[in-house]
Amino acid sequence: MDEVDGGRPRAGEMRAHAAAFVGRATARNRLPLDYSPASLRIVDFLIDGLRKGGADHERARGTLLGLGAYAGEVLVRRAGAVWVDFDDGQRAYFGQPVGVRMPDGRVWNPLGKVHNRLVSGAPEESLLRFYLTLHGRARRDRPAVA
Repeated sequence: MDEVDGGRPRAGEMRAHAAAFVGRATARNRLPLDYSPASLRIVDFLIDGLRKGGADHERARGTLLGLGAYAGEVLVRRAGAVWVDFDDGQRAYFGQPVGVRMPDGRVWNPLGKVHNRLVSGAPEESLLRFYLTLHGRARRDRPAVA
């Protein structure tokens, strides 16, 4: 996957990052990573495992990118979002190079949400809760897109 700006991912690559993560995560385990909102519980569980295992951000960088890409791809496939490259101001605010834009125009930061969950482990940082309380979703959940 091609990366620019010192290794920062681009919006056009995030689906591939998510698919690669799913491939790695399910190679030896039967994790139900099917891009459904309910599968975000697994993401929470995996992040909590990293946290309890003492993973630091540098060692876990690829895994965290994969988890954030997966969470964002759930928003793309189920809530009508699209991946976007953040502009300079958004990168400064969110601390991430990419995010998702919802049908109502709001921009969200699933990569940052994964980071916050790892740092705090707090229930309010749950990726499932993030999805369920997200403003700007399409009115009805969309079926998964292959």
